[in-house]
Amino acid sequence: MGSSSSPHRSHGGSNNSSSNGEDRPRFFDPKAKSKCWANAAIVPGRHPERWRKDAAGNIVCKRFCNCQGCLCFEYDHILPFSKGGESVAENCQILQTRVNRFKSNKEQVDENQLKGYSCDVKFTDKELDIIEMAVYGDVVRPGNQCRCRTVAEMLGQVKSKDKTAACKLPHSSEAL
Repeated sequence: MGSSSSPHRSHGGSNNSSSNGEDRPRFFDPKAKSKCWANAAIVPGRHPERWRKDAAGNIVCKRFCNCQGCLCFEYDHILPFSKGGESVAENCQILQTRVNRFKSNKEQVDENQLKGYSCDVKFTDKELDIIEMAVYGDVVRPGNQCRCRTVAEMLGQVKSKDKTAACKLPHSSEAL
């Protein structure tokens, strides 16, 4: 009774099941993910809860976890799980999805090797602003915060009570 359908994981040690790592979690829990995100490098001029740099220096967006694009990322075991790595914040790093897939279960991969696996697409500040606007509905940058206008605002039917200035549209003559 209480038998799980998932396989027990062990990384050696004594026969005592409480100390040999059986049932160790494969995935990072929310607390470990939060610490992992907080430990990643901050993107200068960007909101740190929305944008970070992975271990290879790639910019990633927090809303794009576990997808396949160039701004997408995954939580990676620094020491691979298959080689005894634990699912704890101290063994976690964020990696662009493509980089994580190439890294796979390799150990001791240096930053230059990780960069070699990275997407070749680099985004301008304005492009990141447009992406942030589409994903979050506003752009939050130190000293320059703005929000999306509602359709009614754009049609001139209502004036917003929100004190945050509306962002300039990408096709307007003013930068975001």
